[in-house]
Amino acid sequence: MQEWKVRQEIYHRLNRDHDDDLNKVTIVDSRDVVEDAVMHFNERVDEWIYPAKSYFVGICYAYWLAEDYKEDFYKLLNDPDLLYGNDPYFVTYKEDPETYDAILSRVEPIPMTGMVPDVRKYYEAEFRF
Repeated sequence: MQEWKVRQEIYHRLNRDHDDDLNKVTIVDSRDVVEDAVMHFNERVDEWIYPAKSYFVGICYAYWLAEDYKEDFYKLLNDPDLLYGNDPYFVTYKEDPETYDAILSRVEPIPMTGMVPDVRKYYEAEFRF
């Protein structure tokens, strides 16, 4: 098992209550998945917009895991357990390459703006304890 998966497993076994639990928030449907996902990279978003947020978080996690653990970015995005099965809206890259490619063409490299710093905090807790 990859080191990042071991860390993720340990984190989730030790931490059962999460303030981003989708069962505890009001979800808004994406009007345009690509636009809404890109918005998360560039702006503070006060709504839980899905599935756009799933694409956004998946890209962030895959990008940082690829850097930190020397993994292949697209292999990570193709892992159905990238988000630990906690996000029912998450789809892998191979399930929707067109949407991922459209988002990535507008945000690479990943900026540290918008909602990215918030996601980075979750990432740090999950993979760098």
